[in-house]
Amino acid sequence: MHKEKLLMTPGPTMLPPEVLEVMRRQIIHHRTADFEKIWDEMHENLKYIFQTKQRVMTLVSSGTGAMEAAVCNLFSRGDKVLVISIGAFGDRFAQIAEAYGLDVVKLAVEWGKAVDVKDVKEILSEDINRKIKGVFITHNETSTGVTNDICEVSRLTRETERLLIVDAISSLGGLELRMDDWGLDCVVAGSQKALMAPPGLGFIALSEKAWKACEQSDLPKFYWDLKKYKKGLEKLSENPPYTPAITTVMAQAAALRIMIEEGLENIYAKHEKCAHAVQQGMLALGLTLLPDIKDSSYIITAVKAPENIDIGKVIKTLNNKYDIMVVGGQKHLKGKILRFGHCGYFDKFDIIKAFTALEQALLEEGFYFEPGAGVNAVMKELF
Repeated sequence: MHKEKLLMTPGPTMLPPEVLEVMRRQIIHHRTADFEKIWDEMHENLKYIFQTKQRVMTLVSSGTGAMEAAVCNLFSRGDKVLVISIGAFGDRFAQIAEAYGLDVVKLAVEWGKAVDVKDVKEILSEDINRKIKGVFITHNETSTGVTNDICEVSRLTRETERLLIVDAISSLGGLELRMDDWGLDCVVAGSQKALMAPPGLGFIALSEKAWKACEQSDLPKFYWDLKKYKKGLEKLSENPPYTPAITTVMAQAAALRIMIEEGLENIYAKHEKCAHAVQQGMLALGLTLLPDIKDSSYIITAVKAPENIDIGKVIKTLNNKYDIMVVGGQKHLKGKILRFGHCGYFDKFDIIKAFTALEQALLEEGFYFEPGAGVNAVMKELF
């Protein structure tokens, strides 16, 4: 019997029925009043999600495209930047910056830990000639299940000329993020995670300080030129500057309506509650979280593989036998951790279903515990 697979991954995430319904419709042309209405509504709602009065620009790309747009629009040849990396996606920001010829200072943090703001402050304090033009940081690192304290880091840059560029690809719409109030200069995001839409759209918003830097940038760009997108938001004939992913835009607009109706504070609370439930469930099974619990993500929980248990087989059993998809580790964590997502379109019953299957898969691989111990811990947190 075919069953719909339940994605408990960091992205893509499950899609609401309203989004699926939109995606089955016949396509419309992007130079029409009908599309303009959808486009404008989506961008107005994105301002609410970003918590900003600034323009939010939409790129037909993955989140990585938005990351690259941030690099090539805000800096010039040879600019010195600080990249804070706590995992695979922090490393990606460094790689993009290096590809564009920036002088990268990398603050590499042990995988499984959040950055210590004191370390960032020390590096910036030692830069007495203000050579460091920008700071790149990942809000929520899905490769390790760790969240950085963006608000605290922003205190180091908001009253300076330095730019703070935040990768919020997995966090936007799931974790508290207040672009304007926190003084964030550039925030990038993607459609396929907490925003409950299919992959294919990247989003980016700039502060006034960042727009000034954009005017001075001399790095090469054509498709990623944000000044073209800014102009497109002001005039329908150039809105957007290139053919958009029309159906995906319509899907994202539908997902944002759901989020607006639910309210950001309620969404944040749901992610926090369900994350605590999953983390307590893992601990009740005798598993060990990769990060300290205080740094553990509300988007995805990372746990270490039990000794003498092939975690890859556990993941495969969940996927192939129980139609529950979780993911393993990346790079040097491959085969060493399991990552259990709780992001976007899901509810507490999805958590219970997935955790029940996880218990069964662990038992089948020879990891023993009192059956139901994890599920009971999860339910105590949820109800």
